[in-house]
Amino acid sequence: MKAQLLTMSTPDGPFTIIARDGTVLSSGWTAVPGELTGQIHVDLLPGEFETVSGLGRISAAVEAFYAGDPEPAMAVPVLQKSGPFRSHAWDVLRTVAPGRPVTYTEYAELSGNAKAVRAAASACAFNAAALFVPCHRVIRTDGTLGGFRWGLAVKGSLLDRERELALATARP
Repeated sequence: MKAQLLTMSTPDGPFTIIARDGTVLSSGWTAVPGELTGQIHVDLLPGEFETVSGLGRISAAVEAFYAGDPEPAMAVPVLQKSGPFRSHAWDVLRTVAPGRPVTYTEYAELSGNAKAVRAAASACAFNAAALFVPCHRVIRTDGTLGGFRWGLAVKGSLLDRERELALATARP
């Protein structure tokens, strides 16, 4: 099966998306597609890639995010494959409000198992669809950023952008 490959310029650096039939398989802040393919489950891994100049609503959602509207990214279809807890946890991430990050402990609770903090953190670590499944919205209990595949500078930038948006929309 063939997938589309797009690299976009963003304020946080190049952002590459691997998609098939309007669905994101993998994405992240890199210009190197090989840094994304390792996150795609072997059953979903495309056999070939076609470089494209746009991905319709997928690339429009990235542009909207950087223009101050993170919601369209949550409506973009994503296809990841894993076990039941991790798959559910990825769905839960898409419900975390921008500008209101949760701790790993809160994320485990939201995912249905308060004791599964390590499993929740693992769901973040193995999330292939960065931005569209916003694992950057999960932080440590002490308020520090924790880890992020694409670097703490990018995670901090994303959280700052969303915090500013949340503050701006909360003002009377």
